Amino acid sequence: MTKQKTEILYGFHPVFEGLKAKRRKFFEVYVTREKTSKRQNQIVDLAEALNIPVQKTGSTNFRSMAGTDMHQGVMAKTTPYPIVGLADIIGKTKSAETPPFLLMLDNILDPHNFGALVRTALCSGVTGVVIPKDRSASPTPVVSKTSAGALEHICLVRVTNMVNTIRTLKEKGLWIMGLDKVSGSSLYSGDLTSPIAIVIGGEEKGIRPLVKKNCDHLIAIPQKGPVDSLNASVAGAVVMYEAFRQRCKK
Repeated sequence: MTKQKTEILYGFHPVFEGLKAKRRKFFEVYVTREKTSKRQNQIVDLAEALNIPVQKTGSTNFRSMAGTDMHQGVMAKTTPYPIVGLADIIGKTKSAETPPFLLMLDNILDPHNFGALVRTALCSGVTGVVIPKDRSASPTPVVSKTSAGALEHICLVRVTNMVNTIRTLKEKGLWIMGLDKVSGSSLYSGDLTSPIAIVIGGEEKGIRPLVKKNCDHLIAIPQKGPVDSLNASVAGAVVMYEAFRQRCKK
């Protein structure tokens, strides 16, 4: 019998949101023995309501199990993050009341940028996030922590080929908008209310050439000053919230 894979989710928001989302299987929740806080008690109450065992353990064990000091006195043994299929997201967009709104991350290697983008995506109404199997940060507990638990609620697809995925999305009626700092088209002059997928590239190289070539439109964020470009997660937040603003207005 194959042993089920597990990972340690740590930090208040990842564990709390993971329990609420009910997308992972929780085997055990841990809180520090030395002291308890109101937030720890919230997690204990929720875990017990879901019939999940709760253990109190020393801070030394926490450091060893979580592999970090950023655990905030809370962690849990769970199944790995649940990846969904592209068909699941497409099905979800069809049943949604608003036009599909996807985020595609190409070359986002830093888990902190990844987590920040996922957090904004959830808050701005993104239906799902698409990442490549290669050249991408993975949905690890670090990303869940950086996203303040938003990763536990977002639908995430991992694909083998981004270009083929773009072509599939086009066949489903989505427009593919790539963020490119050298584009002559301003973000604020584009229509982001239609069914769209926004492609965000990494800070160093941006969107890969073949992925960029297959975008329907390339847009740029206007900016002033001597700095070359915005941080990837900040740039992504600007674009996602402009789409959110346009959609709310419409």
